[in-house]
Amino acid sequence: MRPDASPTESSGLDIEAHDFEVIHSSGDGLGPVDLRVEPGEHVLVIGPSGSGKSTLLQALSGVIPHAVPAQVSGTMRVCGLDTQEHDVPTISRNLSVVAQNPASSVCLPDVADEVAFPLENHAWPRPSIGPAVNAALELVGATSLAGRRSATLSGGETQRVALAAAVVTRPRVLVLDEPTSMLDPEGIASVRRAIDAASAHASTVVLVEHRLDEFAGARGIAGLPARTVVVGRGGVIAHDGATAQVLLDNAAELQESGCWLPLEAELTATTGLSGGLANTAVAGAVATLGEGAPPPTTTPPGSSAACGPSLRVESLDVVAGGAPRRRRTAAAAAAGSGAVLRDVSFELRAGEVVALLGRNGCGKSSLLRTLAGLARPAGGTIHGPRPGLIFQNPEHQFAQTTVRREMEHGLGPGDAERVSGLVERFDLTHYLDHNPYRLSGGQQRRLSIAAMLAHDRPFLLADEPGFGLDRRSSIAAMRELERTAASGCGVLFSSHELRAVCAHAHRVLVLGDGGLLADTTPFELLRDPALLEAAGLERTPLLAWLVQQDLPEAHARRILRRLDEAAVQVAA
Repeated sequence: MRPDASPTESSGLDIEAHDFEVIHSSGDGLGPVDLRVEPGEHVLVIGPSGSGKSTLLQALSGVIPHAVPAQVSGTMRVCGLDTQEHDVPTISRNLSVVAQNPASSVCLPDVADEVAFPLENHAWPRPSIGPAVNAALELVGATSLAGRRSATLSGGETQRVALAAAVVTRPRVLVLDEPTSMLDPEGIASVRRAIDAASAHASTVVLVEHRLDEFAGARGIAGLPARTVVVGRGGVIAHDGATAQVLLDNAAELQESGCWLPLEAELTATTGLSGGLANTAVAGAVATLGEGAPPPTTTPPGSSAACGPSLRVESLDVVAGGAPRRRRTAAAAAAGSGAVLRDVSFELRAGEVVALLGRNGCGKSSLLRTLAGLARPAGGTIHGPRPGLIFQNPEHQFAQTTVRREMEHGLGPGDAERVSGLVERFDLTHYLDHNPYRLSGGQQRRLSIAAMLAHDRPFLLADEPGFGLDRRSSIAAMRELERTAASGCGVLFSSHELRAVCAHAHRVLVLGDGGLLADTTPFELLRDPALLEAAGLERTPLLAWLVQQDLPEAHARRILRRLDEAAVQVAA
């Protein structure tokens, strides 16, 4: 069949699966599932970490079974092409993918070439390639990246470039696997624009997403795709229908399974009442969550557990990728090597949980790598013991061939109890003999956090610790960071999730304009619109409501934490 073949045995559906099942060598997988998606339909796919969402998307693109070996049965057709009979290049004539880890799909050294690559593969006329590349970069808010080297991009910038490369061919089917996971609000808006543009070209969209409130924006559930498919534990389709009906009618069940929910559905699961915060009864029930004794939290800085050493940063100049070894002066190196941050000074104290915030590309990951000793600063000094680092990309951290060995790497027999506890808390017990590189994205993130927490470091750095995690796993990760701080360790983590920051962080360091914009508290940040705008941050509907209520910080924080507790208690 020619590469641009049209459907043959097609029923007119863009996606059609019948009794389709995937079984990996580990025993995990997907299905059997039956799924039918009409041309131009937009479908949201949700489910707990490891349920098979990414497996479904890999099967749609033909990556399973042609690149990732697995036992496959039943049928899966995309635009009339059987994915077992046609290879990935053939299927890509109709389908484009934004992968869960965007760095895995960006392969060319220059951004413009990366976005042009799919057009060249599809033999577009040469004069039309340049304008199409520019239009795709503009659509995703990445015009300024056109002349950049791919290796210099931040995680969020890489995600935008991968999105541009996916939409540039105007595919018939657009598949997105957590496309907002590392994006700031401006980047999330670019994803919505890309999906709107796909609608204009009658493209079918399949979207896997965790950050539903941020993606939906002010419209709430109405801002999500019209149809939702829930992949339950065990890889079966638990629900399939109109989004509002699926999310609201099954809110408690979905929360129990670990799914992220938009705010209205979350409050329905928690209070048993409908209507969200617009319903005064719901708003009143939420307000009462903040009353009474505070829930357990980290040990406040300055207490007896927070009397260890500090990590002091003085006039630090940070370069993406690190400064060269030979330099004339610190000032000359900073000016000549493209420093992303200049003259940064702050102190991280024992017992603190501090969040690092800012736009994509502002230097958060570069700063963390520099603090961890993995990149040379262009100037300034770092005083204190060397911290441990949880990498943004979990695969960059792995050094062993099984989860068990990864957890035990560098430790002794005396650490066995700590390792065992972390394995249980991060739900890794059933994966101890699995290869870390064969885990789902969420499972890899859980492993990367647990493996670093197993080491006794006086300071811990975490780059986007919530990346790829379902609701329960995200709560568990933040609680472990708090537990680590309570033991006397200082914790600094980067994030775009303001809700998690407000629930768990004592302080926030806000980066922007090439430096440190503010060292403040989470709720002071929420009450400062100018600082939020400068940092490229936006309040979610729940955070905006908390600010409008003008509640004391402790009261508002307790509401956020008790909503988290409600999700975990339901699951328990």
